[in-house]
Amino acid sequence: MNWVNLLALAVALAMDAFAVAVVAGLTIKALTKRHVFRLSFHFGLFQGLMPAIGWAAGFAIHKYIAAFDHWIAFGLLAFIGVKMVWGALSGADETPDTSRDPTSGWSLVILSIATSIDALAVGLSLGVIGSTILAPVLVIGIVAAAFTVAGMFLGRQIGLRWGKRVEVLGGIILLGIGIKIVLEHVTA
Repeated sequence: MNWVNLLALAVALAMDAFAVAVVAGLTIKALTKRHVFRLSFHFGLFQGLMPAIGWAAGFAIHKYIAAFDHWIAFGLLAFIGVKMVWGALSGADETPDTSRDPTSGWSLVILSIATSIDALAVGLSLGVIGSTILAPVLVIGIVAAAFTVAGMFLGRQIGLRWGKRVEVLGGIILLGIGIKIVLEHVTA
């Protein structure tokens, strides 16, 4: 795989991470460098590790995962999205709710997995065609981390201007990403 194709692949895989990062930037009350580091590090790590795992697993496991990987991604994104919408509409925002921090705890793990499931399939494909894996892992991980940083800062700027309404929109966006993933697999 040449560098142009690899970079295009990395950018394509980073788009879900970017969209989720925008939503994270919208929802965090006081965005800090720590929030940005945690999300970008984990998204980059998972985006880089999933192709390596897929590559190592090889083609044999693909037949077991391909039938429902999109449903896993949808379920994880829908769970977080509904939780965000519910939290925004509950009216209980007088006190800071640190449980809505998408850069910590189970939310971080769930979002990291959900945004990198497609990368697992890419790794399986790379294994099948006999490609090397080190360069793709590094490029995919670094691009995902960079897009996550950019998405968080963009989301923060939007959130400062539009306030609480945007958190509802963010939850809906996560649901939309999940639906898009399912539709891409169902119509393929």
